[in-house]
Amino acid sequence: MQKNQSKLTFVGGAGTVTGANFLFETGKKRVLIDCGMLQGFTQRMNENYEDFPYNPSTIDAVFVTHAHADHIGRIPKLVRDGFRGTIYSTSATRDLAEVMFADAVRILRDEAKKLGVPQMYEVQDIEQTLTLWQTRNYHESFDMGDDVAVRFLDAGHILGAAMVEFTRRGRKFVASGDLGNSPAPLLRDTEPVVGAHYLLMESVYGDRVHENREDRVSLLRDAIMDTHKNTGTLLIPSFAMQRTQLLLYEINKMVEQGSVPAIPVYLDSPLASKVTDIYRKHTNLFNDNVQKEIAAGDDIFEFPRFTIVRDAKESHSLLRAPSPKVIISASGMSVGGRIIMHEKRLLTDKNTTILFVGYQGVGTLGRRIQDGAQNVTIEKKKVRVRARRQTIRGFSAHKDREGLIDFVENSSETLEGVFVAMGEPKSSLFLVQRLRDFLSVPASAPERGDIEILNF
Repeated sequence: MQKNQSKLTFVGGAGTVTGANFLFETGKKRVLIDCGMLQGFTQRMNENYEDFPYNPSTIDAVFVTHAHADHIGRIPKLVRDGFRGTIYSTSATRDLAEVMFADAVRILRDEAKKLGVPQMYEVQDIEQTLTLWQTRNYHESFDMGDDVAVRFLDAGHILGAAMVEFTRRGRKFVASGDLGNSPAPLLRDTEPVVGAHYLLMESVYGDRVHENREDRVSLLRDAIMDTHKNTGTLLIPSFAMQRTQLLLYEINKMVEQGSVPAIPVYLDSPLASKVTDIYRKHTNLFNDNVQKEIAAGDDIFEFPRFTIVRDAKESHSLLRAPSPKVIISASGMSVGGRIIMHEKRLLTDKNTTILFVGYQGVGTLGRRIQDGAQNVTIEKKKVRVRARRQTIRGFSAHKDREGLIDFVENSSETLEGVFVAMGEPKSSLFLVQRLRDFLSVPASAPERGDIEILNF
């Protein structure tokens, strides 16, 4: 490799939304940007257990953009397989990763038995992983070696989410991670990136436009009001991180303002409860408006008739709880967690509304229900779907097509390469064409295993 050149290998996260894993080699240093799980089809899950295509012991560092499983889920396996470098992230991401790993161990134990493979990692691997972890504040520049400076910028996606900015000899390469749907009710806006020469960016909604914030709140209000009127159940599969906290915040405001009745709302997700506690710990990362509300005495995640469901017995009893009611439960794509039990029992009821408020990955149960399947199989039981289905895309924590184009535009005059990844192929390719047509930037959608040489 020539001096002043670097290599970017698309190990994962190319041609698919999940499994973010990018190998960045600067000459003397080999680092990873994220190390996440593939999610969706069983075939993809099997791939999570395979060996990495690089030797983990030769990796110097891992830069973590945020704590979603498709960005951090294989880090303990990386450590188990020999990685002994340093893991860098923001403090909030480290706190969230710790509870995510603890939750994952139980799920992985069951998954490994079902797939007939050894468990991906154990508790001791998580403990060792956390000993390698160091945190940095946003904008705190630090040296990774080989004359490369690194700093985290606020991505506005979930609590602690960061873009990773690498600079060397006046050249700049930025890995976006996932980018927030700004302006967001809780978090600060995604920081603009100016003067980048290379961008590695997500494209989950690269071919779609969200509803605006007023529309998404109105749609949520309508769903609650319809549930109240019909004495039904509003069932919301929700990601334990960010989406759940956003829903609680919006419902809290509606109840306090009197725009919806104080309907019973149940949070039935132990992980979401733990994540909410971490959100309470890092309120300094909220936007100015929310910090003012908290300073004025508002508990933004608490309101009348709101209940946190603590144990499995109480979770099962929700099926007998009088309606109307709202049940928010994980996982967000219905691939595990307590939501499965509720769907198995409640999807057959025409007075149930299942409300999707986040991306449903290809091959997931959530995607099949969202796409209109009349019958689904849940835990080996065939379930007839009579429930009403509704989707609110505006609650997504990802930028839509226009937001992604605006993000790139800030560096359009200096860009020498835009690598569009972390999206379904049709979404990535659509965004690539838009970036070429509207901004005249050299955009491409690399495939898994592709290598790009950077003048960096």
